[in-house]
Amino acid sequence: MRINLANIKKAKKLLNKSECVAIPTETVYGLAANAYSDRACKKIFKLKKRPKNNPLIVHYYNYKKLRKDCNFNANFLKLYKRFCPGPITFILDLKKSSKISKITTNKKNTLAVRFPKHPIARNLLKELKFPLAAPSANLSSKVSAVSSSDVKEDFGKRIKYVLEGGKPSIGIESTIIDLRNKPKILRLGGLDISIIQRELKKKIIVNNNPSKISVPGQLKLHYSPGIPIRLNVRKIKDEEAYLLIKKKKKIKPNYYFLSKKGDLREAAKNLYSTLRKIKKSKYKSIGVIKIPNTGLGKTINDRLIRASKF
Repeated sequence: MRINLANIKKAKKLLNKSECVAIPTETVYGLAANAYSDRACKKIFKLKKRPKNNPLIVHYYNYKKLRKDCNFNANFLKLYKRFCPGPITFILDLKKSSKISKITTNKKNTLAVRFPKHPIARNLLKELKFPLAAPSANLSSKVSAVSSSDVKEDFGKRIKYVLEGGKPSIGIESTIIDLRNKPKILRLGGLDISIIQRELKKKIIVNNNPSKISVPGQLKLHYSPGIPIRLNVRKIKDEEAYLLIKKKKKIKPNYYFLSKKGDLREAAKNLYSTLRKIKKSKYKSIGVIKIPNTGLGKTINDRLIRASKF
């Protein structure tokens, strides 16, 4: 991908002034601001209309820049070496000396950290003297943004700048893993759990529906296109869109497929853009065919279950 240095420079200038900028990552577009600045982080919550108890993920260029903010452990270093930069977020203990804004963490002594792979995001992070707090660049509880036009659709002129980076290669949020004690998955995401388990050589507990929100993506209503969603549907209603995992031989105008041949990686990548497309087509509701609950299918099902709490 060609990197426009003038655009990077413009984003950097705004971020240095504690403004919010939308940035591309390989997962989804993020609404980014200086993670050390209370003023900047408050703007993220205000723009997204995000609940204050929902902490933010902080993005770093590499682990060397993270050293001053968090304590490392063996599991983190092993997973970092294998998967970073990439679609995995780590929950680590904050150092007392860290300058990370308490608004970012909801006054917790832990931090969710990620090292994005997108070349534009990496180029920008390398240039900055601070990490970026960057939740998905959409209104809270709504469908995540997977294009610059999605961001503009949600925020209009209320956002200072959108750094163009094309369509994300993964298209669904990062997998979140808590590494403070026994490794534990807190959010299903773009990195298949089985791959993480193979790397750590142990089974990992999944707890993405806790009684209290501890990381992004745990709200009961989330990723919603703004219309009702019915799951595991065989027969659709009148004026309802039908969301399919793969293309059928007979196609009707209200049929929307996530993948040509049922590839779960492709389906995950197309999920959010398809939900937005259906909403724009003025359907009253969405019926979703049963999706295999394996691999990234688990992540797709997690997003659709939360989106269905309309």
